Amino acid sequence: MLGLGTIARKVFGTPNDRKIKATGPVVDQINALEADFESLSDEELITKTKELEDRAKAGESLDSLLPEAFANCREAAKRALGLRAFDVQLMGGIFLHQGNIAEMKTGEGKTLVATFPAYLNALTGKGVHIVTVNDYLARRDADWMSKVYGALGLTTGVVYPQQPDSEKMAAYACDVTYATNNELGFDYLRDNMKSELNQMYQRTHNFAVVDEVDSILIDEARTPLIISGPSQDRSELYQTIDLLIPQVLEEHYTLDEKTKNVTFSDEGNEWLEEILSEKEILPEGQSLYDPESTTIVHHVNQGLRAHKLFTRDKDYIVRDNEVVLIDEFTGRMMAGRRLSDGLHQAIEAKEGCAIQPENVTLASVTFQNYFRLYDKLGGMTGTALTEADEFAEIYGLGVVEVPTNQPVARVDEDDQVYRTTAEKYNAVVEAIKVSHAENQPVLVGTTSIEKSELLSSLLTAADVAHNVLNARQHEQEAKVVADAGKLGAVTIATNMAGRGTDIKLGGNVEFTIMEAIAADPDANPDEIRSRIEAEHVSNELAVKAAGGLYVLATERHESRRIDNQLRGRSGRQGDPGRSSFFLSLDDDLMRIFGSERLEKVLNTLGMKEGEAIVHSWVNKSLERAQAKVEGRNFDIRKQLLKFDDVMNDQRKVIFGQRREIMEADDLAEITQDMRHQVIDDLVTQFMPPKSYADQWDMEGLQAAVSENLDLDAPVSKWAAEEGVDDDTIRENLEDLGDEFMAKKAVDFGPENMRLIEKQVLLETIDGKWREHLLTLEHLRSVVGFRSYAQRDPLNEYKSEAFQLFQSLLDGLRERVTQVLSHVRMRSAEDQKAMMDAMARQQAALQQQAQTTADSGGFDENDRTTWGNPGRNEICLCGSGKKFKHCHGKL
Repeated sequence: MLGLGTIARKVFGTPNDRKIKATGPVVDQINALEADFESLSDEELITKTKELEDRAKAGESLDSLLPEAFANCREAAKRALGLRAFDVQLMGGIFLHQGNIAEMKTGEGKTLVATFPAYLNALTGKGVHIVTVNDYLARRDADWMSKVYGALGLTTGVVYPQQPDSEKMAAYACDVTYATNNELGFDYLRDNMKSELNQMYQRTHNFAVVDEVDSILIDEARTPLIISGPSQDRSELYQTIDLLIPQVLEEHYTLDEKTKNVTFSDEGNEWLEEILSEKEILPEGQSLYDPESTTIVHHVNQGLRAHKLFTRDKDYIVRDNEVVLIDEFTGRMMAGRRLSDGLHQAIEAKEGCAIQPENVTLASVTFQNYFRLYDKLGGMTGTALTEADEFAEIYGLGVVEVPTNQPVARVDEDDQVYRTTAEKYNAVVEAIKVSHAENQPVLVGTTSIEKSELLSSLLTAADVAHNVLNARQHEQEAKVVADAGKLGAVTIATNMAGRGTDIKLGGNVEFTIMEAIAADPDANPDEIRSRIEAEHVSNELAVKAAGGLYVLATERHESRRIDNQLRGRSGRQGDPGRSSFFLSLDDDLMRIFGSERLEKVLNTLGMKEGEAIVHSWVNKSLERAQAKVEGRNFDIRKQLLKFDDVMNDQRKVIFGQRREIMEADDLAEITQDMRHQVIDDLVTQFMPPKSYADQWDMEGLQAAVSENLDLDAPVSKWAAEEGVDDDTIRENLEDLGDEFMAKKAVDFGPENMRLIEKQVLLETIDGKWREHLLTLEHLRSVVGFRSYAQRDPLNEYKSEAFQLFQSLLDGLRERVTQVLSHVRMRSAEDQKAMMDAMARQQAALQQQAQTTADSGGFDENDRTTWGNPGRNEICLCGSGKKFKHCHGKL
């Protein structure tokens, strides 16, 4: 008997069906315009863009411009790339523009889909960011899709690490900018460490389309982005402690694989105290529980984690005497990424690598809070529905499943569960041999480098030719993936998440053509192309006849999405294919999340060695285990975000203040307010409200005024006068301070005074913010212990972080006032020498600017020819004016 929900879905359709249906009339409108746009010349397509831009700037909504914009973009793509977007691709584009995540299967052309909403939203002139998971894809997609944007009259830029400043500036100034999530986040942090507005890279956070959105906004969201600088070197302590860890016995610690946590037991702590005292690491008479022992305990705990939780070739690899982390979701190396709190150093000590100094945080942000800066956000992926709740709760993003252009013909087989790992691998090798003999291409998914290399050795022993793709073969990634669909190919891959290169049956034609042309540069490229394309047609038919791509997974991942991504590699665009998962009771997921019941079932059934249990019930129970893990990981990310939100509110205030300071031409009012506030605090401190005159500490006030304001104020004399109260003293000090600083401004000259004020303000804010981040880090690491006293750690963190922020603002006012009050003019000789040097420098700059202008090197319309002058340097156009009054006008 059918339930009410099932009947309702059959009659009215699911909410997803209704969303798809709602886009139908819009897609019909776009299709109706196709003939009109086909009749336009190439120049008229660009003219149409100008017309749409003018209408957008005049206030017409983007929704009303959508049909014409999409029709124009489709025509440009058809001419530039030879690709005509399907209706389902237009649907995907509409959902992205509306601020949703479009779940589209692998091979449905997501790269092209992004051009539609990007083009439409770029019409406002505010810029659009398209976010990818790695630099290779950012460059490839920018290069490929720039042909479409160019045909529409828009500019395209790409941002990558270690990019020259002028290039990066130009890339961000483009209409559409391709970049990785890491580089965008780091540039945001770098921008908020700059001292001049014209040095900032990012304009606004208008609209972003995030490719592989689940990988970026969920998998990577557990780790914040941190810009750091080196602190003191403690490499000797790490090495000393690393020698102790192998002596730790099993009863000395407890390991919880579910939560990935390891801690010393009471017995372990006693042993630890004894051995640390013996080795003289712990000073005589000092206990492990004394506050002075915190650093040593922290280092020992990190050493234990490095040995018991982190495995070489699974969590990291060692390359060129350096520990390089591996992304658990994509299997890629994360060069330059380091674990914090001394954990990376502990792993370096364990592996005998050179130990890099620990770092101090200079700026940090989580991906959640960075991407929430955008006015509008859209995302694309092949797998998002399993995390729909998280996308809705954290980012306010809906998930829409876009139908495929061709029905999916892939057969997904039930999981096969074996008792032991050895039995499982024997079955995997046999299955590969059978498919290989039938010339069916096989893609084998593994969860770690170690396992991919083990399987590779078994296949080599079985005489099966194959390719291996893991973090070690990172550079050949695109080539290996492109070949994975060839007749009889066997490819072993570690975590095939978001690889960004299609596995096409019969092989990737473009890759094969490029290789052939590179191998024989004298041959006719057109002849090579036609020969290879003809060969490809017969190869593709042969692979389809062999059953298409066979995806064989050797383990289930903690996340259903990663399994679905692997499955989705087969059966693209209606191609035939099949997928199956081979598991054993020794697999991490099975072992940690309840394989005991299954083991009992297998023993009861009296299964022979090499036999597998195959049943849809097994699939369902595994999916429930995965859903539990996903739920727990969501809670971890939600908790991380709650703590980061506290810092994020403070970050916005600080970054906002920095921007105001950079934008302001005159900071005298800001510094005066700070000075008055400092005076107010001092008067309140030494002349408490509602106190009698004989309780005032006038000597203390005089000393504090001298220290903070550099004023020799006769406060005792004032206090002795009849009828004087704290308000009078306050006003007298404010007037004296204002006078003192006004005279200083005249001596220095207004322009120099403004520069000094700006420099002092920015440097003080940055210094105080760095100290504050360090304090918050320490608070975050210990606040969890408050739960033992029945106090909520989050509330404790919020209230203490707020108090610390108040202290930061007070300290900021004091420091700025103190530095500005004590700043001194140089002697007449020093001043003359400085003025002469400045004059010589100015003359040289003017000469350089004139030469650049005369040689035609300066282009009014090309920012990259303007150089990177300071605000007060001579503009390179040759006008003789300062840059800020000429081309650097904000």
